[in-house]
Amino acid sequence: MDLTHDYTPPKKTTKAYKNQEFLNSPCSRTFRVMCEMIEPRERFKALNIQNTIVMFGSARMIPLSEAKKNLKALEGKLKNKKATKKQLVEIIKARAAVKRGKYYDDSRKLAKELALWNKTIKDEDKKFHICSGGGPGIMEAANRGAYDAKEKSVGLGISLPFEQGNNKYIPKELSLEFHYFFIRKYWFLYMAKAIIVFPGGFGTMDEMFEVLTLSQTEKTKKIVPMVLYGSEFWNDILNFDKFVEWGTVSPEDLDLFKIIDGVDEAKDYVTRELTEHYL
Repeated sequence: MDLTHDYTPPKKTTKAYKNQEFLNSPCSRTFRVMCEMIEPRERFKALNIQNTIVMFGSARMIPLSEAKKNLKALEGKLKNKKATKKQLVEIIKARAAVKRGKYYDDSRKLAKELALWNKTIKDEDKKFHICSGGGPGIMEAANRGAYDAKEKSVGLGISLPFEQGNNKYIPKELSLEFHYFFIRKYWFLYMAKAIIVFPGGFGTMDEMFEVLTLSQTEKTKKIVPMVLYGSEFWNDILNFDKFVEWGTVSPEDLDLFKIIDGVDEAKDYVTRELTEHYL
């Protein structure tokens, strides 16, 4: 038990569980962790959310049409003019956004297709709900796809100082916000029956490799098919064969995931795996 002096007792009579200063103090961290474990569990039980298809990736992606519009506007401003260093940086970023934009669109389409497939499952206890990290980018696209299909989806948000809150396509009762990354990761994997990873940054890599490690070490016994969507990105960013060449992973470890291009192929693979192992 941490007995360091980090709490000033109140000068009035109050119940401990109503004392916000105490509950938000470092000495109550254990209780806050427990809350993030227990409250979502009760919420999911009440709403009969038992199985999820987790989709995550970069929070920085926007729809392709929007990215093209932004780039065109920037280029229009610079027509026949010499660009400043700042403007050149903006152009580079805008072109990168166009390159990434297809993944936002594909995430939305794939989520919609999977949500429509989910509607065909009659047993409510066996349904697979789209689940994202709750925020913008790929996460927004995933929840938006389920919204397009008129299906409920889950958003496991995280409090960050530099990103917007949960996106508007998540039902309020399934829009959660976590403080602790490790509890959020627990809920990502606990109900997951399939995982689809879109291009992303450090956070995406962190989530992906953690799941791969748990599967590789058999810390999770369930079968969780994993799709890495977009061979152009994954083959450019990571050389998985080199892991085997250097002997740091076994050849069969590369069977823990499948790199796929295209919404139809991804949908067919995921639904086939889910049907075989869970339906």
